[in-house]
Amino acid sequence: MTLTSFKPRPAAMATLALTALTALLCGPSRAEPDVLERPAMQSAKAAGSVLLALAQAGTRLVAAGERGIIIWSDDGGASWRQASVPVSVSLTALRFTSARDGWALGHSGVLLRTRDGGQTWAKQMDGKQAAALVLNAAKAAGAQGPALAEAKAEAERMVADGPSKPFLDLHFFDAQNGLLIGAFGLLFATADGGQTWQPAQQRVANPQGKHLYSIVGDGATCLIAGEQGAVYRSTDMGKTFTTLATGYEGSYFGALALSPRGALVFGMRGNVRRSDDAGATWQKSEIPASASITAGLRLRDASLLLADETGQLYRSTDEGKRFVHIAPPQPSPFTAVVQHGDGKLLLSGVRGITSVALNSIKAQP
Repeated sequence: MTLTSFKPRPAAMATLALTALTALLCGPSRAEPDVLERPAMQSAKAAGSVLLALAQAGTRLVAAGERGIIIWSDDGGASWRQASVPVSVSLTALRFTSARDGWALGHSGVLLRTRDGGQTWAKQMDGKQAAALVLNAAKAAGAQGPALAEAKAEAERMVADGPSKPFLDLHFFDAQNGLLIGAFGLLFATADGGQTWQPAQQRVANPQGKHLYSIVGDGATCLIAGEQGAVYRSTDMGKTFTTLATGYEGSYFGALALSPRGALVFGMRGNVRRSDDAGATWQKSEIPASASITAGLRLRDASLLLADETGQLYRSTDEGKRFVHIAPPQPSPFTAVVQHGDGKLLLSGVRGITSVALNSIKAQP
């Protein structure tokens, strides 16, 4: 697949928060000010904006979304403060490796880093730099003849396209080793705690350049879920990957690690698959959902929770074999979910943050 501008496919629409972001998914207009250099605008309404990511940094809650907005809360989501962010692009994911160290990533190939728990952020990489890294890696590759020429041509197209390809997720295996994934099969790796990143697309058999939406891990094992049924598994901290066949060719927007050998993937049209044998075989989960599943979480009581693009929730107490529908008091298209220290759920979405007490929602017949 040629690395052209990221367009809003139905799959991407669901995972990146849905119909409200159609215009944003096309990337910034060349006529607009450079969103890679323009800091996010401070707004009193930031907590009510479209939020695509939600994470915990110790006891702190951090959320991120459109126009570079990042907010944080130290009181369980009762009040929020806006962070200082150097870009105005939509941010699609947040990951923290400690209470203070974390990353935000998103459109235009942006990768941001915080060292103070999400209060201030610095740009570590953008799409221009990512494209240059891909081109340099192609030139330095040991391939010969047509293979080398094709790799260089693809990298040069990426440079010519500019910063138009979003990063979509990130995972650290330990303090030093991590992977960064994105649209059109983008894959970068770090071995120095995120100080530097190097292209690593060759680690995954993805000749069509399918979008890679989600990466989860447990120890040295990780699972990548993506477009058109793409699922890949690694047992050596992402150095090599095996392609898995789940029996479904639609896109997967997320995954949960159930155990060192177990996994659950979810995506379009309510499709959920689970495996107990390291991905060798997969079974379809029983779930009363027809909308795309956009977020998932293992709760503290070991049950599993999934959220869909219409704002409905589904819970499983048998490791994902069967989910029951539970309706939240205020449904909203959800994009991410965390469980706070007091047990309540917080969900990000197109209406900002929704707080839900688990004991306030009941299974539906």
